[in-house]
Parts: sequence; structure tokens; C-alpha cells
Amino acid sequence: MDFFQADAETEGGAGPAQGGGATAAHKEAIPLAERMRPSSLDGFVGQEDVVGPGSPLRHLLNTDETLRSMILWGPPGSGKTTLAYIISQMTRARFVTISAVTASIKDVKQIMEMARLELKASQRRTLLFVDEIHRFNRAQQDAFLPFIEDGSIVLIGATTENPSFSLVSALLSRSRVYVLHGLGEPDLVQLLQRALTDETHGLGGAEIDVEEGVLQQIAQMSDGDARRALNLLEICVQTAPRDPGTGRPKLTIKDLAQLLRREHLVYDKSGEEHFNTISAMHKSMRASDVQAAVYWTGRMLQSGEQPLYVLRRMIRFASEDIGNADPQALQLALAAHEAYRILGSPEGELAIIQLAAYLATAPKSNASYVAEKRVKKEIATTGSLPVPLHIRNAPTRLMKEVGYGKGYQYDHDAEGGFSGQDCLPERVANRDFYTPGPHGFEREVQKRMDWWERRRREIRQKKE
Repeated sequence: MDFFQADAETEGGAGPAQGGGATAAHKEAIPLAERMRPSSLDGFVGQEDVVGPGSPLRHLLNTDETLRSMILWGPPGSGKTTLAYIISQMTRARFVTISAVTASIKDVKQIMEMARLELKASQRRTLLFVDEIHRFNRAQQDAFLPFIEDGSIVLIGATTENPSFSLVSALLSRSRVYVLHGLGEPDLVQLLQRALTDETHGLGGAEIDVEEGVLQQIAQMSDGDARRALNLLEICVQTAPRDPGTGRPKLTIKDLAQLLRREHLVYDKSGEEHFNTISAMHKSMRASDVQAAVYWTGRMLQSGEQPLYVLRRMIRFASEDIGNADPQALQLALAAHEAYRILGSPEGELAIIQLAAYLATAPKSNASYVAEKRVKKEIATTGSLPVPLHIRNAPTRLMKEVGYGKGYQYDHDAEGGFSGQDCLPERVANRDFYTPGPHGFEREVQKRMDWWERRRREIRQKKE
């Protein structure tokens, strides 16, 4: 076994800036977000499904199983770099970090060769962390493969892009993908509170007056990004006015927008929380309360929320809560997005209000949302079932010889333009993933599905 020991040799400048003996000047020169980076899972906040108790990765790190290469996929500030460093502290492997933004193929090959020599000389693997790994082209990504295969390196790649599209399949097949999410408000508030009280690495050495609700406001405007939240807190403390009586920095909700020059930090005039207002807009549309939907949408826009963010939420709503009950809802949402992109503010905001009214009054169905969940659950259970031979593409003679496309019936040539052939893998042939709701256009969708199913049964009966 070659890992799960106390420490790791670190190269390439990775790892948090925490450490004893740092001077005050040196501490101030290092950003708060870097100083507060934890060095163990006990200090890691959020991502419970990835590293929480009972999670696969937590189990792996606490057992004698061999660590495998992995891809950490998540938005900025979700903890990818921190998690990689923490894993390195639980192994005695040599830890090397590079950034795909600056590293060349020559750099990669040099590191790989050194890793192979290290394995031969000391039986110690190299834990290689590659930030922004999606920036590497196919040739650069392929360069890792032989060294992963012979065990010279354990690769930890960090990416903000969907690995299915940004990484080569050969690399994905040799790695486990862990999905990290933007941190929720409670997690961000916890990090901010820790930074305020930590006397060694945080701001705990100074007395700071913080009005109730300030940390929640900073968390709300950080979009799930821990680094951004800590940076905002540091800016606030550095520029906050001093209390005339105590001389201490004083952070208030009233001063936040002026301090950061971002009006929408004070999300609305009555002090409603950022995400509560978004939830109110969404749930008002779902409840078909058009007056409330228009009101909350207007509140968000007047409070300084980015209109494109509001539109993204509405586009999602059109699929999640309306779907095929009114297929035009998604089209109108996309049209409103384009209208705002052309007009900008304030003229383009009228299209957003128009969209809110339409979505609220449209018939509702979450059938597509439920179908997505059912499909994901099925795939997680049954895995990559092979495509039935008769509907496989057969562009070459070899493919045809081994049965690709054999028995396929071209529906346009069949009687009535319908062959009735089955297209699901046999193991899931009887599954129902999509069930239309009883409202709006989905009533017509259900009629169409019933009609096709009757025809399918008739064809089967004739064959029997």
C-alpha cells in the first residue's frame, strides 16, 4: 500500500498558505481565501455527497483500497483544489501540481518521466493535480494514459466544464468523476464565520463589529463560490468605516453596496434574502399566481439582480414546471432571452415581465422533470446497456457483417409509415419513463402516445 500516510511531498506550489511562524506582513500579503484553505477533511465545508460520512470517496480514503485517478467537476470556488490538497495529505505519494492554462506538452512529459523514475527508485507514486484540465487538447490528455496505466501517477484533474465533452473518453474511462456543486448559503456563512474568528489564518486577530445578516448577504451574492465569499469579506473589512466610539471596523447591510460598489448586494429594499426572493418568483409561477409572479420578478430586477440570471431561471422553469403541457413556453423563454440580449436594460426588461406572466398562466406539468429523474435512476441501476443491433448505425461492411442494422425496418416504407419495432434494450423494454400530465397540450401528447401504442399492439398481434 502506498498511501494514507501522514504527509506528502508537495511540488509546484500547491497547498494552502497555512503554516506556523508567518509574519503579520506575510499573512496580509496572502489572500484570506488562500489562508483559510483547510488541510483536512474535518475542516472541509460542503460537498457532503462527495466526502461526507458514507460517501464513496470518504470510504476510499478511510480504507486500504488503492487510490484511483479522478476528475473533480464543479463550478469555481466549490473546493476542487482544496480537496486535491487534502487527499495529498492522506498519502505519502509525491504531490505535483500544474495548470493546464500555462503548462505545455513538454512540461507534462517531463513530469511523467520523473514520476516513472520515482516509482522505480522508491516505489512511490506521484499524485498529479491538473487544474483546468479541460484546457489541455487531445494530445496533451492522451499523454497521461500510459503513466496512469503503469501506476506511475494518480491523476486528479479539476474542471469547470462537463467532462463528457471536454475530456477524451480514454481518460474518463480510467478515472472516477466526482461532481461538486456550488456551496449553499449555510456552508458559505460557516466559512465566513470561521474566517472572522480564526486568529491564526483569518481575521480573528482584529475586533470587527458585524451587523446581523451581513454574512448572509455576502453569502447570497457569492453564487456558491467560497473563494469569492472570502474575498468579498476581506474587501469589506479592509474598506469598512470605523465606529466613532470603538474605532473598530463596522460591517452593516446598509454599507455593503457602497463598500463593494455592487447595488444588488442589498438584494431588496425590505431586506428579503436573495434566494428567498428567487424562490418566491419560481413558486409563484408554479402556483399560477400571475400577480405574484410579476411582482417578485419586478422586485428582483429593481433590486439589481442580473436580468440574464432571472431569464436563465425562467428558461429552466419552462422545462421543469411546464414542459409539454405548453411547448411554446420554452420557445417564448428563449425569445425573451434573445430580446433582452438585443435591447438590454431597461427596455429589454419588459420582455422578462411579459415572460413571467405567460409562464404563470401556462398549464403546468413536471412530467419531463420526472422522466429525467427516472431515466437517470435507470441508467444508474442498469448501466450502459448495449444498443440493440437492429438500430445500430452500420456505415461499414464489417459492421453490417457482425449484425449492425440487421432487421431494421425503415418506418417510412412500412404500412402507414410505422413499423412498430422496439428500440429500447431488452432489459428495460417495459419501462415507462415519460408519463404526460392531464393538463394543456400534454392531454394531446397522451392521445398520441395511446394511438401509437394501439398501432404497436396491432402489429404485434399480426406477427403472432
